[in-house]
Amino acid sequence: MNRATEQEVLEEKSKADVEHYKQLIRNMTVALGLGVPLMIYGLWTGDMSVSSTLEQIAWLIVGLLTLAVMVYSGKHFYLGAWKSLQHHSATMDTLIALGTGAAWLYSMVVVLLPSSVPEMASHVYFEATTMIIGLINLGLALELRARGKTSEAIKRLVGLQPKTARVIRNDKEIDIPIEYVQLNDIIRVRPGEKIPVDGVVKEGNTTVDESMLSGEPMPVEKGIGDEVVGGTLNKHGTVLFITTRVGKDTALAHIISMVKRAQNSKPPIGRLADVISAYFVPTVMIISVLSALVWLNFGPDPVLAFALVSAMTVLIIACPCALGLATPMSVMVGVGKAAEAGVLMRNGEALQTASKITTMMLDKTGTITQGAPKVTDIIALNDMSEETILQLAASLESGSEHPLAVAIMETATERNLSLKKIDAFKAITGHGVEASCNNNQLLLGNEKLMRAKNVNIDAVKDQVDTLASEAKTAIYFAVNENISAILAVADPIKDDAISAIQRLQKNNIRVVMVTGDNQATAAAVAEKVGISEFFAEVLPEEKAEKVAFLQQQGEIVGMTGDGINDAPALAKAHVGFAIGTGTDVAIESADVTLMRGSLHGLADAIAISKATLKNIKQNLLGAFIYNIAGIPVAAGVLYPLWGMLLNPVIAGAAMAFSSVTVVTNANRLRLFKAQDN
Repeated sequence: MNRATEQEVLEEKSKADVEHYKQLIRNMTVALGLGVPLMIYGLWTGDMSVSSTLEQIAWLIVGLLTLAVMVYSGKHFYLGAWKSLQHHSATMDTLIALGTGAAWLYSMVVVLLPSSVPEMASHVYFEATTMIIGLINLGLALELRARGKTSEAIKRLVGLQPKTARVIRNDKEIDIPIEYVQLNDIIRVRPGEKIPVDGVVKEGNTTVDESMLSGEPMPVEKGIGDEVVGGTLNKHGTVLFITTRVGKDTALAHIISMVKRAQNSKPPIGRLADVISAYFVPTVMIISVLSALVWLNFGPDPVLAFALVSAMTVLIIACPCALGLATPMSVMVGVGKAAEAGVLMRNGEALQTASKITTMMLDKTGTITQGAPKVTDIIALNDMSEETILQLAASLESGSEHPLAVAIMETATERNLSLKKIDAFKAITGHGVEASCNNNQLLLGNEKLMRAKNVNIDAVKDQVDTLASEAKTAIYFAVNENISAILAVADPIKDDAISAIQRLQKNNIRVVMVTGDNQATAAAVAEKVGISEFFAEVLPEEKAEKVAFLQQQGEIVGMTGDGINDAPALAKAHVGFAIGTGTDVAIESADVTLMRGSLHGLADAIAISKATLKNIKQNLLGAFIYNIAGIPVAAGVLYPLWGMLLNPVIAGAAMAFSSVTVVTNANRLRLFKAQDN
């Protein structure tokens, strides 16, 4: 992976998105700059007819300006319609192109040949053309603004890799750019530094934070012969390692590649407006042709003029101004409503797709659990009190940065316990610590430490096994070679995780847990929170495969996670949900961010999504209904009864009312309460 090239590509994409948004705003400004004054003039005077040479010249100038707007602001609609025609399909672009094109052509016929059109139909529709183009450009801009930049996740991942590596060549240590690291190079990594590429430890011992890969907060002991992975954080010791994978072959590069593939392979949701247009456009065209044929065969003279008027006005009235606002208005209000509930939606597609989720996959660590070890039990085995045990344990661990030590220290701080003076302190890598206090020999660590120091722990084996079955890690505490206590440390389940999972299940959503942790711990956590299905010991690339596996079963899959290791799965899922307290990479890979870190945000997001989708459907109906009602009038059904063709005031009112309906209905979403659903 060429780092510079990768960054340049991402920057170019980001700039292109910004430029596209600005262009849509310019398109809207130009179109509405002409359309709004024309609409005000039409509503104010009610006269858009051509009855004198002066009016003919004025409207000709307006017609040419409208053509310029169509070319500048609406070109992408006409190109889209042409592409759809080539594929024998109809989309929203087809409807826009037909409506605006018919309105402009008809208006130019009225301007250039006013006598060829019946007097009652001698009016222009230039304002309809420009308003439709302007409003739909506004709608597209609003959608683009709501949609996040998918390249941000890749940027964050690329940023995880150090820019340089300290390589030993010819017995000299030199810092070189990461791109120039080769296979079998020897690299030195000091405490607190990131490991630059993948390799095998050649010399030294350390602990490495591999949470970006496993999601687990516990650092991993590394010694000679152990593998280290690029992008992970070296915690304590200094090590030399031999590189085994560099460039695009590293584990981090594979994660980046998987996120890219997942993002590119996720198909966009079918736009409801396009789905409706696929049926609506052919229907309107058939009605247009039929109305022309009826006028040609049964209409009064001049039959050709009446046939032209009816055919064109059917096409004009069929294109609603509000169509471009129907979806983005609901999405904007829905996104705002979600934000109130602590749910940030990156795009409108996620907001719509979330309503269809059938399976929710939850990462364990940091999602269902708190993501940091805590002391859960202190089991005293003699007459020592819990406070004394915790006080001594915290005193022993006061100089350590190990997560278990931090957990013990935090618990002691919460209980306002002061630390005792410790002598002869010694840390034993991979085992624990030993020291003396008031002439008592203290040991705190794992089973290996107890065995090495001849402490008999057979009597507490059943208690330790019970703790293990509850996904808790046992830490042995011995005084003068006698086992005195067991401290249990675990990653606690979030307070509201169980109720949130039950809420999802009540909504008929299948909940599946996935974790890189071992089978026993996974089973214990799954049982505690009421999840019957889980995948354990799963690597980052396998998480994405599990999502794909569920998708192949026909499930609409939501994935929730908080770590870098979750990024490929978050991108692969139909909707990815990131815990806001998690990593930036996870947040940027996901479609939705739960800012509170509470799983209730999932149920809230789905409830708001369903309400928004329902609102969008209502808006599309509102956008079409006035125009559908106007189609028979445009076709001329009222002419035999009252001698009336489509009046420009009626046409303008229909378009205005449809827009008002959409905006008003979208704002009803503000009253929706997610917790009640």
